[in-house]
Amino acid sequence: MSDSTRPVLVLVGAPGAGKSTVGRVLGRRLGVPFTDVDSEIEARVGTTIAEMFTSRGEEAFRAVEREVVAELLATGCGVLALGGGSVLAESTRARLAGHRVVHLKVGLADGIRRTGMSTARPLLAGVNPRATFRALLEARAPLYESVATVEIDTVKRSANQVASAVLTALGLEGEAAPAAEPRPGDPDDEITPSADAPLPDPVFGRPGS
Repeated sequence: MSDSTRPVLVLVGAPGAGKSTVGRVLGRRLGVPFTDVDSEIEARVGTTIAEMFTSRGEEAFRAVEREVVAELLATGCGVLALGGGSVLAESTRARLAGHRVVHLKVGLADGIRRTGMSTARPLLAGVNPRATFRALLEARAPLYESVATVEIDTVKRSANQVASAVLTALGLEGEAAPAAEPRPGDPDDEITPSADAPLPDPVFGRPGS
């Protein structure tokens, strides 16, 4: 399954869709690495994405994002999760052609609950974050759909359940390890927040763009 020239699959979706949490589960089940574009950017620039937005602006961030995405799409990085805004770049959408691209869908209510409107997500920090998130979903949904090989709804599903749906939709269930038995408190069973974006409910997410 491993290919040194491309990811096994690529996850796209809005902030709060669970790309990082589900991506880690898929990596373990497929026996490949999991790579998160936002984490790669933070490692490269030596600061958080929120801090980069503040100090250098969105345009500078997007330039680095395009560069990192282009590099990773040409490597065998296993399961790759793109940032929420990665698909805004036409060049990135073009590069996704020919890849297995999974759009993890999230609705307004779940997205708001999962992100908690955290200030760690710079595009959601503002006077009316609910309206901002609604506008973000409406603007980006067609872009996610345009690059997706399959679309998977994440509503009322744990990370393990979403991962299983992804594998089935892509015909990869025969190549994957079975899902672990659910255990109370297991972050792969109860979708959980990332450490740097505290949320009010036990749901999945990470600081997004």
